[in-house]
Amino acid sequence: MNGSQFPSSFLPADTLALLRKDPWFASIPADLAEALVSLARPRRLAAGASLFFRGDAPDGIYAVLEGALRISGVTEAGKEAILSLAEPPHWFGEISLFDDLPRTHNVTADGPTRVLHVPQADLLALLDRHPAWWRQLGRLMALRVRLAFIGIEDLAMLPADSRLARRLLLLSQRHDQPRGAQTGPVVVPISQAQLGMMLSLSRQTTNQVLQTLQDQGVVQVAYGRIEVRDMVRLIEIADLSGTERRLLDHLQMNGPPARA
Repeated sequence: MNGSQFPSSFLPADTLALLRKDPWFASIPADLAEALVSLARPRRLAAGASLFFRGDAPDGIYAVLEGALRISGVTEAGKEAILSLAEPPHWFGEISLFDDLPRTHNVTADGPTRVLHVPQADLLALLDRHPAWWRQLGRLMALRVRLAFIGIEDLAMLPADSRLARRLLLLSQRHDQPRGAQTGPVVVPISQAQLGMMLSLSRQTTNQVLQTLQDQGVVQVAYGRIEVRDMVRLIEIADLSGTERRLLDHLQMNGPPARA
C-alpha cells in the first residue's frame, strides 16, 4: 500500500464540517461521528498511487478529504473498467468490514489526494462496544447497493444518451452546490474517456452524446472536466422515477438527507 501517514493533529479545523457534507456521515449519531474521527488516521497519496488492490486484506473504511480516487477493475490483459470516482467527502470500503473478505476492486489516486483511514481492528472494537452502530454502517452499504442496482438496470435497459445523462447527474450531486441553485455551472472533474469507461461506451459514442448535450446548452466539455450548465434540463433528460428522485435528493450534500 502506498501513501504516507501524518499526525492527526495535522487535520484542519474544518475537516468535520467537510465530512458532514456527506449525507451518510451527516445522518449518523454525533457520538459515532466523533468516534470515527477520533480513530481516523490521515493519509496522503500522490497521483497514481494505489490505496489498495482487488484481493488485498480488508483494512477498514476511508473518507476522501481532497482530490479523487478511481475505483476500478483491471483484466489480466490490462484493460481497466472505471466503476466510480470517489471525491470529497465520500466514505467507502465498508463491504469488507461486513464479510471480512478481500477487497473487491482497485482504488487509485486520480491526482494528489488526502483521505481519512479508520483501521479495521479499531473499528471492529468500537462496534463490539456499541453493536447498535452496525446499523449505521449497514445504511452506508445499503446506499451503495441501491446505486449498483440502478447502474445495472440502466446498462441493461437504457440507450446511451439516457445512461450518460443519468451518470453525469449522479456525479454532479457530489459537488458543493446549494440545493436548487443555478448560480453557475457544476464542474465534474472527469474526462470523456473516464465517463465512457464507467458506462461501457465507446469514445465515439461518448463524444457524440456529450456534443449533443453541449449543443443544447446543457453541458460544456473541457479538458479533463465536464461543466453542467443547465441542471434542470439534465434532470429532465435523465427521466428519473419518483424513487430515483428521492435518492437524488438524498445524495445532495446541502440540506438534510432524506429518510427512507
